[in-house]
Amino acid sequence: MVTSVQRPTRSAPAPRWAGVGTCTLSETDLATAQPQPRRLPYHLLALTTAGHGTVEIDFEPHRCRPGTLLWIRPGQAVRFGVEPGLDATLVSWNRDLLTAAEVAGVPIDDLPGPSNWQLAGEDEDAVITEVAQLGVDCARHSSATGAKDLTAGLLRHQLAVLVLRIALLASGTEAGSISTSESRTFARFRRDLEAGHGRSRRVEDYAAGIGCSVRTLTRASLALTGRTAKQIVDDRVALEARRLLACTDMSVAEIGRRLGFGEPTNFGRFFHREVGLSPGAFRGESGSAMPAEVADDVADIGARIPAQRLTSNEPAAVEPAP
Repeated sequence: MVTSVQRPTRSAPAPRWAGVGTCTLSETDLATAQPQPRRLPYHLLALTTAGHGTVEIDFEPHRCRPGTLLWIRPGQAVRFGVEPGLDATLVSWNRDLLTAAEVAGVPIDDLPGPSNWQLAGEDEDAVITEVAQLGVDCARHSSATGAKDLTAGLLRHQLAVLVLRIALLASGTEAGSISTSESRTFARFRRDLEAGHGRSRRVEDYAAGIGCSVRTLTRASLALTGRTAKQIVDDRVALEARRLLACTDMSVAEIGRRLGFGEPTNFGRFFHREVGLSPGAFRGESGSAMPAEVADDVADIGARIPAQRLTSNEPAAVEPAP
């Protein structure tokens, strides 16, 4: 197993020529002693293979140990807290690589979705098998030579299988009491909000675009999230503000203008109300050191996923956790 003490050889785990790529965390500059939040323009799966640590996704910490699977979507702010012995297999792909037909029913774009699983048993074996085979074939076909179209198709379909397997992990957590109509209304609202949060913070505008009343939109939002439509809008604007403050050098005034605030003071009041800090204070805190402590109930199970299971398609025995 390559560990996180080796010098990174890639500036980021960007997809390769076929739109998909694999590597280890320790091979990238995500594995640094003083990590800073960054936004990646592609999808990234991180399967922890050794050690334990913390990964922040949109400023929410996720504790990782072998078998932890994270999905970082395009545009999300991510920061890996590299602690001794931590390593992960990374799978990245371009956001437009997979078609709706290939991953039917999976919200493959950057809309909110499940992002954290602790794999175990058959689920762990299935995901590790798919990741391992994808890694082997990415290494075998590292350049666009020979039967380029066939190779690209192979890698794309292997990725689709992996994504579908991951989608099945979350399929049992969906609320069964929510009507299909409410789900469709809310899904359309989230798509429109993702595209339009920099132009409008008015629920009326989103309801008009969908063709429903504000009351209907708010009812759907409450059913799906427990928050009103207005709260959902403000949450999304505040999240984008935090991402820009943490991951860019844009001034506070520039960020406010990008998000539709004509005056910096109005943006500052909005941000403080939503986040509890001024924009400047949040920017200062976003680059502070990540917590390094490990929870008392997390054992040191760094050998839980043997290296050969992720580097070869040959069957390997599963090592029990100590």
